[in-house]
Amino acid sequence: MIPTREDAMRLLLKYNESDALIKHALQVEAAMIHFAKYFNEDVEKYSVVGLAHDLDYEKYPEQHCTMTRQILEEEGWDEEYIRAIVSHGWGLCSDEKPESTMEKTLYTIDELTGIINACCLLRPSKSVLDLSLKSLNKKFKDKKFAAGCDRDVILKGVEMMGIDKNIIFEETIKGLQERAEECGLKGNL
Repeated sequence: MIPTREDAMRLLLKYNESDALIKHALQVEAAMIHFAKYFNEDVEKYSVVGLAHDLDYEKYPEQHCTMTRQILEEEGWDEEYIRAIVSHGWGLCSDEKPESTMEKTLYTIDELTGIINACCLLRPSKSVLDLSLKSLNKKFKDKKFAAGCDRDVILKGVEMMGIDKNIIFEETIKGLQERAEECGLKGNL
């Protein structure tokens, strides 16, 4: 089955109650949509993968990605979607190495959106709309800031994508800015 955004949202809400995890899923989706357009790829596919990527995290944190595979197989999802989602945990909780552009993008921007979210929370505006690349880079260098976000994963992803880090950072910010209200990052602007 080729899943729709509605399918992904239904499962996200079935397995997650945490507002923070749901917002994270929406933020990753926003960045994925932007990168789908950037790479001229399937926007709906990138959206679905971004939205469903942490499907199992709240209920099964110790089995992250493994339970997602099981859930999505039971739901009859196409293997391309399952593989893309499971590969975002490569080296952490999955042996699936990101291969496609979509997989590499998800792998790279998952942790990056967490750092961007943390940056926004500290801004007077609480918004991504006035977040600059310079400000993001400054916080990225501070390993104590958003310490739970794995910078090595981001840098490994950047290397796999073969695109300059600043371009990926800037495009991720743009993706979140385009959907700031939907993903909880509009703040008071």
